[in-house]
Amino acid sequence: MKVNVQSVNFNADVKLIQFIQERLDKLEVFYSKIINADVYLKVQKTSQPENKIIEVRLFVPGDDLVASKTCKTFEQCIDECAVALERQIKKRKEKQNAH
Repeated sequence: MKVNVQSVNFNADVKLIQFIQERLDKLEVFYSKIINADVYLKVQKTSQPENKIIEVRLFVPGDDLVASKTCKTFEQCIDECAVALERQIKKRKEKQNAH
């Protein structure tokens, strides 16, 4: 799957981009028709430690699946987004199989 990573107001590390690619590739186990994914990385300027925001948009035929999380690290955010997207994919497949 093709993953487009965009970081807002900073340069993302190569290791982080590879981690995101590997983590999102695991979603293809649940649904093989994923076209591509857009990932937006943002850092809020606040005094709170949870200032990293990730928004993931999966393009699948007929619809888009979106997950957005705020955490202390980007790795934790992408893990939580991937879990949320897994749930959305499973729910979507159940609806398709019901029809």
